[in-house]
Formats: sequence, C-alpha cells, structure tokens
Amino acid sequence: MMRAHELVTINEEPCEINLSANTGIEAMAAEDANLLARLQAGERYAFEELVNKYNTSVYNLALRLSNDREDARDAAQDTFLKVYNNISKFRGDSQLRTWIYRITVNQVANQQRWWRRRRREKTISLDINDPNETSLSQKLPSGGQTPEQQALTAEKRKMIVAALEKLKFDFRVAVILRDIEGLSYEEIAETLEVSLGTIKSRIARGREELRDLLKNSF
Repeated sequence: MMRAHELVTINEEPCEINLSANTGIEAMAAEDANLLARLQAGERYAFEELVNKYNTSVYNLALRLSNDREDARDAAQDTFLKVYNNISKFRGDSQLRTWIYRITVNQVANQQRWWRRRRREKTISLDINDPNETSLSQKLPSGGQTPEQQALTAEKRKMIVAALEKLKFDFRVAVILRDIEGLSYEEIAETLEVSLGTIKSRIARGREELRDLLKNSF
C-alpha cells in the first residue's frame, strides 16, 4: 500500500475551476460528498483522486499567499498530509473544498511565523514568472499594447504584487480568496471559520489598504 507522501505530487498548472457558476459549485459539492464517503471508508484510490483533483488549486493558493515557490510546494505537501491524517475526523460541518483551503491557509501562516521567528531575510518575488501561472498582477489588461505600454503594464504588475505582500496576512488571505480564487463571502467565512461580517470587513479594509499603497503609483 502506498504511503500518503508518495501520492502527493504537486501539479503547478493553473486551476481552471469556474467558481462563479452555481451549478458547477453544486456539482463539485456533490462529487466531494461522494469522495469524502469513499475516503472515510478507506477506499484505496480515493486519496490519490483527491490529490489529483485539488493539488493545482492548493498549490496556487499557497503560492499567492506566500509568493515563494518552494514554500508553496512545502505548504501544499503538508496540506495533503494533514488531510490524509485527519480525514477520518472530518465530520462534514463544512465543504470538503473549504476545509482543504482552511488547512492550506493555516500551513502558509505557520510557515511565515516559523520564518519570522528565525529572522529570515527573504527576497520577495514581485511577480510570478511561470507562464502557466496567473498572478494577481496579471489580471491587468495587456492585449494589443505597444512595447512601451507593455513595459508600463509590467511595472504596474510588480507594484500591485508588492503592495499585496505588504497587507496584514488576514487581509491578504481574504482579498486573495475573494478577488483571485473567486470564493463567495460565505465560502470564505466557512474556510477561515470567522463571521461573515468579519470577512466583509477584512476584504473592504484589504482593498482600501491596497488602494492607499498604490494611489501614487499609477
């Protein structure tokens, strides 16, 4: 029988799940309910199926939160190992997807606390260089631009990602889950286990701080 860590191969391709479609979300929840039942029944290949389904989105979320590829890979690996070790205890009080995202956020937060305690001097990557990965800054339109315009857009991207990195971690998490991952306010509240009002406040304050950080940049 394969061990959990042997099944966790992180796929660093962009996630194509459309979270804006209600029917898609309902279908995903139904699939996850079936997958959860198989996991908790000890079905041999269920965990491998879970990893294949979620490894891309978990890695991308960790990368956006940490802005470090090595840390993101470590966080993704640790996330799935925690899922494997705790799946029998999961009671279905939240969606399987939001539970996995919650673990991912916690793993990244733990990493950052670990590095802060050791006073690690970390050079922040201001953008994501993988052509297959869509960063926050790549949300800016760039089609049909002249070379000069493309250079300006690239600089804006760097400024946005750098500003996002300066946000308080709780605000950064909320903004990324809402504006990049596309989760609803309710799903974010479920993921982070805080009230809906707190989530709305964090997103509003995070967006406001981003605007303040960028107001003299463009």
